[in-house]
Amino acid sequence: MFGLFKSGRSGQSGFHGGLTLPGHKLHGEAGRIRPAPLPDKVILPLSQHIGAPTRALVKVGERVLRGQLIADSDSFIAAPVHASISGTVVEIAPCAVPHASGLAAMAIVIESDHADEGLPTPDWPATEDPFSLDAQTLRERVRRAGLVGLGGAAFPSSVKLNPGSSANVNTLILNGIECEPYISCDAALMQEHADAVIAGAELIRRVLGAQECLIGLEDNAPEAAAALRQAINQADYGDIEIRVVPTRYPQGGEKQLIQALTGKEVPREGLPLDIGIVVHNVGTVAAIWRAIRYAQPLISRIVTVNGPGIRQPQNLEVRLGTPVAELIAHCGGYTQTPRLIMGGPMMGFALSSDAVPVVKATNCILVEVAQAEPADTTLPCIRCGECVDVCPANLLPQQLYWQARAKAFDKAQELDLFDCIECGCCAQVCPSNIPLVQYYRYAKTEIYQAEKEKRKADIARNRHEFRQQRLEAEAREKEEARRRKREALKQKKQTPAAAPASAKTTPANDAIAAAIAKAKAEKARRLAQEPASAASAQPDAISAAIAKAQAQKAQRLAADSGKADPAARTDQVAAAIAKARAARTASATAEAAADPVAPGAAAKRKADRASTTTDPVAAAIAKARAAKQAASASGDTAEAVAPAGPAAGKQDAVAAAIAQAKAARKPTPESASKPHAKTPDPVAAAIAKAKAAKAAREKPS
Repeated sequence: MFGLFKSGRSGQSGFHGGLTLPGHKLHGEAGRIRPAPLPDKVILPLSQHIGAPTRALVKVGERVLRGQLIADSDSFIAAPVHASISGTVVEIAPCAVPHASGLAAMAIVIESDHADEGLPTPDWPATEDPFSLDAQTLRERVRRAGLVGLGGAAFPSSVKLNPGSSANVNTLILNGIECEPYISCDAALMQEHADAVIAGAELIRRVLGAQECLIGLEDNAPEAAAALRQAINQADYGDIEIRVVPTRYPQGGEKQLIQALTGKEVPREGLPLDIGIVVHNVGTVAAIWRAIRYAQPLISRIVTVNGPGIRQPQNLEVRLGTPVAELIAHCGGYTQTPRLIMGGPMMGFALSSDAVPVVKATNCILVEVAQAEPADTTLPCIRCGECVDVCPANLLPQQLYWQARAKAFDKAQELDLFDCIECGCCAQVCPSNIPLVQYYRYAKTEIYQAEKEKRKADIARNRHEFRQQRLEAEAREKEEARRRKREALKQKKQTPAAAPASAKTTPANDAIAAAIAKAKAEKARRLAQEPASAASAQPDAISAAIAKAQAQKAQRLAADSGKADPAARTDQVAAAIAKARAARTASATAEAAADPVAPGAAAKRKADRASTTTDPVAAAIAKARAAKQAASASGDTAEAVAPAGPAAGKQDAVAAAIAQAKAARKPTPESASKPHAKTPDPVAAAIAKAKAAKAAREKPS
């Protein structure tokens, strides 16, 4: 593919192994940076970085402006996406994107209005003196600008600028080495925009607190080295140093570059930060400077379009999202049937078509000529050991191949499979044409998948165990509740059914008893203060009021029933009797209240009224009772003074009154001869008449 190449040995370039490959770089006028034409539409994938994908912030049909934020994420390891042109969002759907898997991914499609109208006000202000900003503000603006590593890894730059308070960064390294053939975008950037690279390097060095900054270049880019030295002298940055190393692949790898420039080796499965070093790409540094100084988000990048299958190879400044087909057309089109690769020939991957867009990680579009003849036949391994000599990670590629082929992934991990950077040196020198890197990628993918399934199984097991523990805890709680209930019932049965009244007293009962006692005491006090006559007259007044109310009720009922039924006269008679009795009681009560000192007078008047009735016997009885009440009401003193004789005399008087009444009722000889001359009894006549009326009503017709 590349013609002649030479393998390396340890010590020749600061790291083990490696290859010397033909360059095919663009130099001079052909290597100048030219602006690519504005595309008719752009396709902006939501995930153009390592980390969590972003989510769309715009809708279909919405008009957007150049530099407008259209997708973002809340994740720490993420980078927002900005509109690279002005136009209308026509689609948010899965689209073909540049990826080794060839699968589609969600993307925002913007149709250009060819006005290229930018935001009237940027999302953050431009800064005349970026060095006056604090580190936190710088990191925040770098994140808002959507900056990632432009060397190909696309790791969010804001994360690299935040090593943590416990980290001790001594050295900042800028990677200006393009070890892959055909790629020259970084060399053109350093040659034409050296001032932005140097200013960005000094800004990042201060943010990280590094003591020195080293810029690594290969000896095949002398124009870039000269431009950087001139920019350093003009800015008078004494802490930045240019170091040129021999051209050797894969010297642009992070670990290999550190070893070549400093002689330090990154620990196995470790990071450069573990030895106090941070590495950034020169393109990333220049983009950081533009974002802070001019408030420009990452909406374009420099892309090399090169290879034997393109008519006019160029370095182009391309808007992100531009379809590859438009770049090919701008460079004169294909010379033969093409085979497209994003990246270099060693570590790049094939593109499914030229409809895929340019993304943040696109540094090169390599146009090769498709081979009509079949590829070389793979032969058995002859154990020559060439792969071991050129491995820059100092691994055993042959043993890794055997273990990956046998699916012994545990043994492959024991051989440090994940230290392989997949540079392809081993496959390039293999005389048996064994695709060693593909076997390593296959083994890594299987291990990743197995670990993913294991994590899912662990989560499911933990959830099941937690559920079992929860169910067991609930069962124990229920059993404990039942046990307490049984004990309570058992204790209740053992307790006597009828407890003494004194034992059942509660604070509420005590309060009620105290209130009742207080009411009784208050009533007794009032009765003691009132006169005895008033106390004795109160029950009579109450009785009179009750009798009067009953009489009025009976009268109303009688009046109502009399209208509806003439035979209800009996009820009227009863009502009249009740009314008379109530009036008599009320009169007696009023007299007692009017003359409380001489209650005997009221009794006497009662007896007089009783004597006026038509029944002489009843009148005599009433008169005698009234006399007795008057005598008893005359006081204890009179009784004490009176001798025993008067008492006997009173009894004789009563007996005499009764005898006189009976004699009055006894018929005389004149009346005896008249059988119907008996004195009429109006009450008895009324009762008899009422009974007769009732019997007539009840008699069947």
